[in-house]
Amino acid sequence: MEEFETQTEAFAQQIEEELRDGVLSFPTVFDLSLRIKKLADDPESSLSAIAHVVKTEPVLAAKVIRMANTLLLNPYRGEINSVDDAIGRIGLSTLRCLAYAVAAEQLARDHRSRQMRLVATGLWMHSIDVAAWAYAFARHLKRDTPDAALLAGLMLNVGQFYLLARAARYPAIEGNMNRFAEVVSLWDEPVRNAVMEAFDLPELVVDACAADPTAHTEWPPAALGDVIFIATLAAETPNPFDTLLGVQRRPELLEASLGDLDQDAFRALMTAAREMRQEMIAAVCG
Repeated sequence: MEEFETQTEAFAQQIEEELRDGVLSFPTVFDLSLRIKKLADDPESSLSAIAHVVKTEPVLAAKVIRMANTLLLNPYRGEINSVDDAIGRIGLSTLRCLAYAVAAEQLARDHRSRQMRLVATGLWMHSIDVAAWAYAFARHLKRDTPDAALLAGLMLNVGQFYLLARAARYPAIEGNMNRFAEVVSLWDEPVRNAVMEAFDLPELVVDACAADPTAHTEWPPAALGDVIFIATLAAETPNPFDTLLGVQRRPELLEASLGDLDQDAFRALMTAAREMRQEMIAAVCG
């Protein structure tokens, strides 16, 4: 227990220093995500230049092609077998999301500790779930922000992913995962804000992730932050840190938030969200 306290204190001090100095130490797997995002945001970048960067990471290149050939994005089944064509099919917004999802999935796999790996995998699955629901809600509402909703859903827990990655240097922490979950809940928001600033994400996405998580939102949601909040309620895969802290799913709050939403419409939403989730999981894990 003494070693746990010592390493937890050192871990908290490290995170505090990184936030104070504005120097975040990203896991290697996120480097490519940052490079792709910067290229995709640069109007001077060509598709071939972006494809060239994607091709430097064979795993991501294969998954980009796989996603481009999914039923959701390629209903006519004309096979795509080049990275350039695949990026043209899925679009730059989806490429950004896929690059981050692949990085997070690799981070989950890379944990040496089985316990930490399970938590990271659970967090990744929860993030995919929230993102899929957010995307389905935005499309159902015919908003012009489904891609932003997808990205915001994926980035909502990016602070927790960062903390998990940094905790790998302190093996004694896994001796009390409940206490570690308390540390994560303390640092989650400031770390998430710092990471999103480093990623230079659109203000719309940053604001959506910063929305009040205790808000009582009614259907239809008025802003993207409300869409993300309802998506967290609808997600069927729990956040493992919430589970460690004893926070349970709140189906009654989801029901209240949906208000007068027609049950047939909600069933259609559930189907769309599950299809989107399966497409994303297949593209990333396949």
